[in-house]
Amino acid sequence: MKKLLTAIAAVFLIYSCGSNSQKNQEPTSSEPEQVIDNHNAKSSLDYKGTYSGKIPTASGEGMTVTIELGDSAFVKKTEYIGKKDTFETKGKYTWNDQGNTITLEGDAKDSPNQYLVGENSLTQLDMSGNKIAGDMADLYILKKQ
Repeated sequence: MKKLLTAIAAVFLIYSCGSNSQKNQEPTSSEPEQVIDNHNAKSSLDYKGTYSGKIPTASGEGMTVTIELGDSAFVKKTEYIGKKDTFETKGKYTWNDQGNTITLEGDAKDSPNQYLVGENSLTQLDMSGNKIAGDMADLYILKKQ
């Protein structure tokens, strides 16, 4: 009789421990859990530094563009290839709400002034702030020096 009572008590103890672990789990919801990702170029990348690249132009051989980004200021140097014309612009830059694109404030109004910030790169955007597409898209990327 003692063996029977001991066996029943052991089964009860095992059952109660197993049930308890299921009770402590969080209930599952039919709605997906929303994860807020605060990572963006502004907060996650080491974007400060000097970027350079050869950008195509409508006429001529293109231009070499160098942009130096500081804390909130920039220096942009543009040199037309085959000519000795070099232009320098200084000013401040601002970030868009998503933290992935900068706008060079004080840059020429008739030229693109928005750049998508990537890992060791700045990608020049068109006048409307869109990424340039097509066969020449890679030619609008400035690489970090």
